[in-house]
Amino acid sequence: MSQKLLTTKFFGYRRANGSVGTRNHVIILPVDDISNRAAEAVAASIPGVLALPHAYGRLQYGDDLELFFRTLIGTGQNANVAAAVVIGIEPNWARRIAEGIAQAKKPVEYFSIEGQGDLRTTAAAARAAARLLQDATGLQREPVELKDAILSTKCGESDTTTGLGSCPTVGRVYERLFEARSTLLFGETSELTGAEHLVAERMETPDLKKAFLEMYKNYVGAMEASGADLFGSQPTQGNIAGGLSTIEEKALGNIEKIGRLKVQGVLKPACPPAGRGLHFMDTSSAAAEAVTLFAAAGAVLHFFPTGQGNIIGNPIEPVVKLTANPKTAATMSEHIDVDVSGLLTGRLTLEQAADQLWETMIRCASGRLTCAEALGHREFVLTKLYPSA
Repeated sequence: MSQKLLTTKFFGYRRANGSVGTRNHVIILPVDDISNRAAEAVAASIPGVLALPHAYGRLQYGDDLELFFRTLIGTGQNANVAAAVVIGIEPNWARRIAEGIAQAKKPVEYFSIEGQGDLRTTAAAARAAARLLQDATGLQREPVELKDAILSTKCGESDTTTGLGSCPTVGRVYERLFEARSTLLFGETSELTGAEHLVAERMETPDLKKAFLEMYKNYVGAMEASGADLFGSQPTQGNIAGGLSTIEEKALGNIEKIGRLKVQGVLKPACPPAGRGLHFMDTSSAAAEAVTLFAAAGAVLHFFPTGQGNIIGNPIEPVVKLTANPKTAATMSEHIDVDVSGLLTGRLTLEQAADQLWETMIRCASGRLTCAEALGHREFVLTKLYPSA
């Protein structure tokens, strides 16, 4: 690591359960789609709180329902959340989610609309939100260590520059974070196609290798069983325009994000890692879905390499974007936190590019808004496995 960037400390929020956050949100979390309006009304009444509307939460079942609960509970438990208000149409699911969030030793209150109506529910929830917001704003940042943070990565709108520049930059930073004993996440199951055997060989134990290959086979097998032609979806139209004509080309660039590291864990979607090190999570390759799942697993900062210029953000987990494409850096500068296009011209070494990303990481973890945050990008997208009952 560069001598000027030896610091492994940033100014963050230490939560009651020992986790470390980069933000201090009070969230208004609707349990279901029909409770979105009440949650948004609370946020409109109490400036400073954050509503998280979404499209699901009714008539789900089986693994899909359990993933839904894990995602909402994990979102509330994330160390970037200081407190939560949960609103649902009926009390049972609202209580279940609130009790799950409370297991992280976090202030949380819940409300149900049935028998009360929107107006009474909104008034009561707004009073709770105001009180929780006042308490949260009394919390102070303090010096904390990167080893106590969870970070994640995925790429999007990739092109040839992604695998050549921005993904290797993240890989080098991931190697440094691993040395600092941070907890690291990656995923994008379908976008490992053609390189899945290389990731399998990185698994630290035979059991992990078996679990990873089973997840990969199930994910890709379900798509193949549908009989759909995925060309244009994988790789995407943007990938193809950027010079990636096959999923194998895309995958080989994709795995550059984990550097030369071994993998210590294999996780179901939205499941928190059990220990430090690098963990694979079974996720969609859709950017907003994947980042939402990483945040639900506890990630408090995300690295997002892009080639053609993906504009995603997330309401809970700040998204740091970097590109090695000089055109994207120039034409979409308001979306790019770190320009590493000098890697392609020889103006930057990989170590220097990693230095730039490291410095931006420390600044954003300590409170500086990312480009996506400054532009108001708050893509909160739940992953759905099955049709509703």
